[in-house]
Amino acid sequence: MDEEMLIPEEEYQKSGVHIGTQVKSSDMKPYIFKIRNDGLYILDVKKTNSKLIVAGKMLARFEPQDILVVAQRQYAFRPVAKFAEVTGATAITGRFNPGTLTNPSLKFYKEVKVIIVTDPLADVQAMKEAVKIGIPIIALCDANNKTDFVDLIIPTNNKGRRSLAVIYWLLAREILKNRGTITSYDQFKYTIDDFEAQI
Repeated sequence: MDEEMLIPEEEYQKSGVHIGTQVKSSDMKPYIFKIRNDGLYILDVKKTNSKLIVAGKMLARFEPQDILVVAQRQYAFRPVAKFAEVTGATAITGRFNPGTLTNPSLKFYKEVKVIIVTDPLADVQAMKEAVKIGIPIIALCDANNKTDFVDLIIPTNNKGRRSLAVIYWLLAREILKNRGTITSYDQFKYTIDDFEAQI
């Protein structure tokens, strides 16, 4: 039986979640649906959907303050900040200061138990530190990403404004549902627009 789609497949596509890059890493091969005539690799949104379901269940088991979400990419700043506000997670956008996870003597030190990275390529410092302290890593991975050290891959366009909003909106909604904070999706009062970066 097909897994329930969190939003209709067309919505994923309309938001550009499926639009990959012109470069494909071997790591991401299982998540590629096809290659377009213009050379863009297209991601399989059914796999995006199922990974979001898994991530929502996994993250709901953590205390909100134990979840860290990071993003270097500007279009991710608002989705990440909104995600943190809605779920109670901690967000770091922009530069990730070395030692944030590894040096308790620093004033910006954070002690967390799981990390979400928006792009393993851009968020490499956060990835390195998460690996060093041995916490699980959930990563939004595009067609070109290497996935070494990623514990849970969410295959998605991790560069687009709308796609980032959709992914973080869905993830926040799934976490709240799995926590029992909301009992139905109707009770989730935020819209995708609330999560989308302004131009």
